[in-house]
Amino acid sequence: MWGGRFASGPDAIMEEINASIGFDKKLFAQDIRGSIAHATMLAQQGIISVEDKDKIVSGLNTILSEIQDGRFTFSRKLEDIHMNIEARLADLIGPAAGRLHTARSRNDQVALDFRLWVKEEMARTEAMLTDLIAALLDKAEEHAETVMPGFTHLQTAQPVTFGHHCMAYVEMFGRDRARVRHAIDHLDECPIGAAALAGTGFAIDRHMTAQALGFREPTRNSIDTVSDRDFALEFLSVAAICATHLSRFAEEIVIWSTPQFGFIRLSDAFSTGSSIMPQKKNPDAAELVRAKTGRINGSLVALLTVMKGLPLAYSKDMQEDKEQVFDAAENLELALAAMAGMVRDMTVRVERMRAAAGSGFSTATDLADWLVREAGLPFRDAHHVTGRAVALAESRACDLAELSLEDLQSIHPQITPSVFDVLSVDASVSSRTSFGGTAPAKVREQIAWWRGRN
Repeated sequence: MWGGRFASGPDAIMEEINASIGFDKKLFAQDIRGSIAHATMLAQQGIISVEDKDKIVSGLNTILSEIQDGRFTFSRKLEDIHMNIEARLADLIGPAAGRLHTARSRNDQVALDFRLWVKEEMARTEAMLTDLIAALLDKAEEHAETVMPGFTHLQTAQPVTFGHHCMAYVEMFGRDRARVRHAIDHLDECPIGAAALAGTGFAIDRHMTAQALGFREPTRNSIDTVSDRDFALEFLSVAAICATHLSRFAEEIVIWSTPQFGFIRLSDAFSTGSSIMPQKKNPDAAELVRAKTGRINGSLVALLTVMKGLPLAYSKDMQEDKEQVFDAAENLELALAAMAGMVRDMTVRVERMRAAAGSGFSTATDLADWLVREAGLPFRDAHHVTGRAVALAESRACDLAELSLEDLQSIHPQITPSVFDVLSVDASVSSRTSFGGTAPAKVREQIAWWRGRN
């Protein structure tokens, strides 16, 4: 590969640290696709002959079939996917293979292959997020009226509906999907033609190759083109944020499925047992989704660290980009699929949720609001009165709704019997009719809005 510049081959250690074929062979389809577009453009521009172009395209298609069928032998001595394909092309078509690398470098070649792969991967991520959102919308619609406790600090706060809770994750994953789409738009520029770093003196048509490869346009600066890995960092950033959302949901599934909460059940399809305790049914799928976040976050930090001190333009350090992205993509796909599966699989224990919704004096805020509306108290005074009512109920080991009218009037004389209309969890939930609130009608409005989105 190095021609006459080096007198001897690489030392074994150098070969070990330098070779990337063990992981970048994943880019074979993108490499072949990019090479076909490049060769077609070279022929169109009269830089190579149509005859050589036809040989190159035929040979590349043969190699594609060989790799897909498992008949291709990858060589570590040839370092990477680019040289492995080029060497095999030379075996198949002879000297014409040497013309393929005209007006390009491995620097813009790998930038192209990697962009194509990341773009395709983000399209898969977008589709999987859409599927997860659909699963959540179905669950939210089914449980738009199912009452559950809402929490802050993992303490009972106010009653909400399970449908509303599911819709909170729809919002999160919807933002993730928007970030994916934005990242695709950012990377939608074609690197090929930047060559090593300065462009090329050949009369190439970069707009032609960009269009052939499905990019919006070619990149505009050859130095930035070969040294840019923002598209990989953006994917990892999106993946890390999405994994964080998945982890939060997974944590709730773990909590909800405990006997102490008992809000949901997962079937055997998403649970495992214990090797020693026969009664155990562990939510391992959720736990593993939660754990994947560490790997994905680690990939983002690793690539940020690789890139942080690199001068322009290309440096071999950038070879360390792909394993991080490949690993994060694989684990994000798995986590998204597992979460969509668990959402569809889970059985919601409606009565258990309802019983918990009224615990912890969850309608205390409704009492305070009633005092503001009906008795004309400033909210801070109403807050104080309600606190005294909670203390009284706690001392008697009962709920607010179980206090007598006389009990409540002893705290504040303007309390009337109508206060009991707001102290039930159903009344509390139904009253939250502000935009984005938990009232079932508002939850259904949000579901309909999301179903209308692409």
